[in-house]
Order: sequence, then C-alpha cells, then structure tokens
Amino acid sequence: MKVTKDTIIGDVLDYNSGTAKFFFEIGMHCLGCPASKGESIKEACQVHGTDADELVRKINEYLETIEAKKA
Repeated sequence: MKVTKDTIIGDVLDYNSGTAKFFFEIGMHCLGCPASKGESIKEACQVHGTDADELVRKINEYLETIEAKKA
C-alpha cells in the first residue's frame, strides 16, 4: 500500500494496525471514533496542526519495512 495525504485513515489502519502508533505520536488519540476513520490524513493533520507530508513519509517507511520482511 502506498499512502498519500488523501488516503483515508481508516484504510491505513485496516491495512496495518501497527500504523496507529504514528497517529498517536502526533496527538491523534481518537482513532476509534467514526469521524476519524473517514478522514483523510491531510484533513486530520490540518485539524491537529501537524505536517501531513512528514506523517505520510513515516507511515510509508514503516510499511515498506514490514513488506520487505514478508518477502
């Protein structure tokens, strides 16, 4: 999975629940609420005043590492 700023948070979490730690690190503690599951990463970062590009980079690096271990 390649994550972008427009990727829905719920899709990222459904793909790999281990990504939750990156959302928690920037103060997004409401991952269980229905609204957050339907938000894009960009929308959530705007609400929380964080850098969406940085979050996307961290998530993609994590997913690449996990996928490389599976290969």
